[in-house]
Amino acid sequence: MTWSPANPESVFTYGAPQLKFGAGAADEIGHDLGALGVHRVLVVTDAGVLATGWPERVAEGIRGFGIEAVVHDSAHVEPTDASLQVAVDRARADGPFDGYVAVGGGSAIDTAKAVDLLLSDGGDLMDYVNAPVGEGRAPTQQLAPLVAVPTTTGTGAESTTICVLDVLALKVKTGISHVRLRPSLAVVDPRLTATQPAGVTASAGMDILCHALESWTARPFTSYERKQPGERVPYCGSNPISDMWSERSMSLLAKAFRTAVRDGGDEAARGDMALAATFAGLGFGNAGVHVPHANAYPIAGRVRDFHPDGYPRDEPMVPHGMAVALTAPEAFRWTFESDPERHLAAARLLDPGHGDRWDSDSRDVLPGVLVDLMRDIGLPNGLRAVGYGEHDVDDLVDGSLKQQRLLATSPREVGPDDLVGIMTRSLQLWD
Repeated sequence: MTWSPANPESVFTYGAPQLKFGAGAADEIGHDLGALGVHRVLVVTDAGVLATGWPERVAEGIRGFGIEAVVHDSAHVEPTDASLQVAVDRARADGPFDGYVAVGGGSAIDTAKAVDLLLSDGGDLMDYVNAPVGEGRAPTQQLAPLVAVPTTTGTGAESTTICVLDVLALKVKTGISHVRLRPSLAVVDPRLTATQPAGVTASAGMDILCHALESWTARPFTSYERKQPGERVPYCGSNPISDMWSERSMSLLAKAFRTAVRDGGDEAARGDMALAATFAGLGFGNAGVHVPHANAYPIAGRVRDFHPDGYPRDEPMVPHGMAVALTAPEAFRWTFESDPERHLAAARLLDPGHGDRWDSDSRDVLPGVLVDLMRDIGLPNGLRAVGYGEHDVDDLVDGSLKQQRLLATSPREVGPDDLVGIMTRSLQLWD
């Protein structure tokens, strides 16, 4: 589709947290909090990450700088409205706090964002959840400083303005989006990812890839009608700065992804994956994501009885990165016509060693690259492999259509029939 705005946008915005990257960075958080003027901090993590010892090590380092640190393992893997409320209530009971540190994957970071939001601005969780699921209220108060310390290489939550959650009553995954949710500081220490199981590395790595690929192929910022200053939002469409981060992230993934899944002890691969996750977060946190992420929300939210390798076994789940990946090949087959050269360029970045692919200008090239990667790293073969069938397609599409904030960034205008086709073709991805 060719977008023809009457008054084309000529301005894009870019935002990012302060960043500290490298082995040993997590040992300096106490100094960083002192510079932010924090005196009493809540360290938010989950039980699995707590067992690695890293959250308490971070807390001890903070205390060494004269700052009181309380550790809560209140984060729930794949947060829900109920789990976030539990975390908020627990934090309120042990507060007040004037700063927060999240140590964990996207679940811990998103939980800390929600705690910071509700303790700083008040109200109820659904007041802030994106419309039409929630009220979409914007915070009116400045939030307390939040330092995000990822232990998984994937979500990019340390760089973004988004908090993702499942609304249990509606069986839908949605989010809260506002620039004030962006962490004050991202501390990316690759040492913390060394205990990440292969299944988590595979799923979270596909989240990195789709962050980069969706922002790279997102609707260009110039294709929108010009906004008034007060109307600008973090997701503004693909732009030269987000393109740069996305491109570099895909190049790193081509080099390191399969190695990191195969050999979690490969420090170079772990470092490259951490850097790829950071770069992708800096890209999509401004350009936005689109169809695969919109589809991922109901895929994760309506799971019945799937238990992925490397994740807690106490309840069924489709991890976020896996949920995103399951419709990505077919989604990018469908978006191909919006910009064939950009899709083929992405395929070259992700699979530079297979020059025979580049003899074709087909819409099948990029999906082929994605399917080969998914098969190599052990991801499920489509929606049917995680428990969905033809009878679920309409329900999944209904959930996707609720994610209009994401679908608005699609490079093609997407309707129910388009999503039905993508979901149906994603039931099985390879023979």
